[in-house]
Amino acid sequence: MKKLSSFDLLASLMVLVAVVALWWLASHEHWVSKVFLPTPESTLAALADGLRNGDLTVFTLSTVTRMAIGWVLASLFGAGLGALVASSAWARAWLQPTLEFIRPLPASAVMPLAIAIFGLSSRMVLFVVAFGSMWPVLLATIHGFAVHERLREVAQSLELSRAAIVFKIGLPHAMPDILAGMRLAMTVALIVTVVGEMIASQPGLGESILLAARSFHAGELFAGVILLGAIGIISNALLALIEQRLLNWQQP
Repeated sequence: MKKLSSFDLLASLMVLVAVVALWWLASHEHWVSKVFLPTPESTLAALADGLRNGDLTVFTLSTVTRMAIGWVLASLFGAGLGALVASSAWARAWLQPTLEFIRPLPASAVMPLAIAIFGLSSRMVLFVVAFGSMWPVLLATIHGFAVHERLREVAQSLELSRAAIVFKIGLPHAMPDILAGMRLAMTVALIVTVVGEMIASQPGLGESILLAARSFHAGELFAGVILLGAIGIISNALLALIEQRLLNWQQP
């Protein structure tokens, strides 16, 4: 992963400052009613108060936990199923038509079925999160297992077993694609987690934001949105660091 230069970091910081300044101006000059657009000061006050009394901390931990569990399940199932489909002709023949039929379904369309099976529960949210975030990992794994023909010939000449080909050739070759798919899946997992919490009324930032919107507490609403953005940035940074460590062998 290419590191940002000091100029890029400075430019990013300037853009952030400009956005906050525009927000401050729009709220203080009443371009938008404060009922819908709170001032940055009131948002920070709501954020500090929520973290101080513990409500936002508990909600954040609940959301992060659901997102992480759903993402792990999606990554394991997506990578395993993708490796099976990519490395086995009979698996492609039997499974690919069904996967192509299910893949375009949005997670929101699966929620009624999940509610019918699990009810409005945390298990329903986990199921939908895992379903929605599995596909980037699955497709990335299938793409990554497209091993060069010469490597296949070498494996055949060495009389490697199918398992050896998968774990010694296919998996290392597909690792960059799998990790890229997992990073994309993390973003999808966060989105679906928030939507699931709103629909199932499960404790978390999704429910907190929905209740704040219904009661016209714009400061609390924006505080929840800021926390969601922070979760996205931190999780992506952690995955980028893990990806850099795991793919260190690719560096010249």
